[in-house]
Amino acid sequence: MSGGGTDTGGDEAVQVRQDEVAGKFEILVGDVVAGFADYHDEPGTGGAAGVRTFPHTVVDSEFGGRGLAGRMIGEALAATRRDGLRVNPECTFVAGYITKNPDSAELA
Repeated sequence: MSGGGTDTGGDEAVQVRQDEVAGKFEILVGDVVAGFADYHDEPGTGGAAGVRTFPHTVVDSEFGGRGLAGRMIGEALAATRRDGLRVNPECTFVAGYITKNPDSAELA
């Protein structure tokens, strides 16, 4: 696993981490996995950048309304940019995030 961001705002630490083996980003509240975004990578061909597809994003209902999904996807897209990949946003939440955040538009 590679690291992600940590925030100790409020009573509980919030952290996003990437599990490359499982192909997902997870957001943790304290020690609890509150949600995840699945992904799979495809290599580029002919000099084109590879593509990271995000098919599914989930945040447990008990953690809803805190903006955790947006935070997780923001960090997942930042990691995708660092990895030199483009994004295929199959997940409607990821597609909506990209639409609402123009700084991520070049990834799609």
